[in-house]
Amino acid sequence: MALISMTGFAEARGQQGALRWRWEVRSVNGRSLDIRVRVPSGFESLEAAARTLATERFKRGSLQAVLGITTDDSERGFRVDPAALANAVAIAKRLAEETGLPPARVDGLLALRGIVVQEENLALDEEARMKRDAAVLESLASAYDQLAVARASEGAKLEKILAAQVKEIEARTAEARAIAATQPQMLRDRMMTQLSELLGPSSTIPPERLAQEVAMLATRADLREELDRLSAHCQQARSLMAAAEPVGRKLDFLSQEFNREANTLCSKSSDIALTRVGLELKSVIDQVREQVQNVE
Repeated sequence: MALISMTGFAEARGQQGALRWRWEVRSVNGRSLDIRVRVPSGFESLEAAARTLATERFKRGSLQAVLGITTDDSERGFRVDPAALANAVAIAKRLAEETGLPPARVDGLLALRGIVVQEENLALDEEARMKRDAAVLESLASAYDQLAVARASEGAKLEKILAAQVKEIEARTAEARAIAATQPQMLRDRMMTQLSELLGPSSTIPPERLAQEVAMLATRADLREELDRLSAHCQQARSLMAAAEPVGRKLDFLSQEFNREANTLCSKSSDIALTRVGLELKSVIDQVREQVQNVE
């Protein structure tokens, strides 16, 4: 299974009689699955089903679904919601009595949201409403499926990028391993030079003593464990990219482990060339961390 991105966009349209609709769904990266549904007044009952359809298809990402509704003008009309108007009138009277302000005007009350409702001339009965909602949700399911395809396509591109970056980490790790193998001799030569400058050419130091000091320095600068872990992390990254389930969180954690080993390598380095390789490693690892933020 290829990696899946959390970024994508899709849309779907539908029509039933004079009613036409359009779904827009988009997603970006997120720590978990965050679903936001926006529907026009009168379609609020679709929100729960819209979230259910999303959770069946996606595991992570900040997801937004927006429903747009249009109706032929010949089929459109207006009505006043009696309950909403009664509540608004009661509130307006109470406020007028409490504050002494003039009572609310009719045009002001009718301008309140939910007082005047625009709808089809013929109100839908329960069966017709259920059929309408089912058709609208079918379009949403189609949009979600298209979004899943878009996220998979983007994920395939991410996988190629990450595979190249992991390969680069392996190359830099091999280079660091070759340089690290020369560190004991380099430390010995450096120590001999420093002692010669401090004590003069005539001073003699027992070879055993010099070997002990070099061994202590080499032990503190030993990078074999860090380099072995970097190699193991590369293998783990490839295994995760081939996994059958979403691995974004695991790849994010692994990138932090990569960074930890690179930091240790730089801190232990006593050679300019090795430090340079360590900094190159950190640069590639930062690119990996940036990419995996978009993986589901």
